[in-house]
Amino acid sequence: MPILEYRLAEGQYTDEQVSDLLLASARLYAEVLKSPLDRVRVVALSYKPQHAVVGGHLVSEGGPSAPWFHFLVLEGRPVDECQALIAGFTDLVVSTLGVERSLVRGGCWPIAPQYWGIAGTPASVMRAKEIAARAEGAGQRG
Repeated sequence: MPILEYRLAEGQYTDEQVSDLLLASARLYAEVLKSPLDRVRVVALSYKPQHAVVGGHLVSEGGPSAPWFHFLVLEGRPVDECQALIAGFTDLVVSTLGVERSLVRGGCWPIAPQYWGIAGTPASVMRAKEIAARAEGAGQRG
């Protein structure tokens, strides 16, 4: 379920910078959550600078570009993992895009497993099946 979305002003960053940010973010997400990389989804959505105001100024008229992000986790994830992701994604925006740290904003949106679908099945059901399969596998090895 790991899904991360960045919001970036158009024309402020190169395609290479954005690609590097997305790839590094996917690796960080998988590492912190101990999740297979193939489950991670990361996207950068852009908006027109004339459609954003930062500090009372349109970005198109000299207001600073101030990227922000949000990411989804299933409820029950430890707070320290969510905080590590907030710090890590902020660090990546700063180092990869060259943004001033004080301008970066981001947050975590926990979702109850019964309200998230994986292949059309509630995550709560998928999770229960995975736990049962692991227990069965452990029993066969022991």
